[in-house]
Amino acid sequence: MAMNVGSSSGEDEVVSAINTTPLVDVMLVLLIIFLITVPVVTQSVNLNLPKETNIVRVTKPENIEIAVTKDGDMYWYTKQLADTDDLFDHLKKIAVLNPQPEVHIRGDDKARYESVGKVVYTCQRAGIMKISFVTEPPARN
Repeated sequence: MAMNVGSSSGEDEVVSAINTTPLVDVMLVLLIIFLITVPVVTQSVNLNLPKETNIVRVTKPENIEIAVTKDGDMYWYTKQLADTDDLFDHLKKIAVLNPQPEVHIRGDDKARYESVGKVVYTCQRAGIMKISFVTEPPARN
């Protein structure tokens, strides 16, 4: 590698060539940083995710059906409930039965998660052991 230290006449010549050595050095450092950090970013926690299953619903007369509309209204079978306290009163009566009936929640697809979550939380407070969600199978093409 050659280096220009100046001219003998005292006047420096203008160097029109671009010195690419610092550019190459910076690029190599960035390349090494990316090669080291990419495997760390792509790793994730090792989980066993649930598989999709379609279970045929067995309707028993003792099962309780609770419906949640898109407006957040709750229905005990076809009777509209005033609020979660009303639902809690109904659930408390069936929670003491042996064997305890299942609660099937039918939520409208436009219902807010909050509305369905309130029903699930109320079931937990009442001591219901088994809660199921009723869905429709996906449309076949």
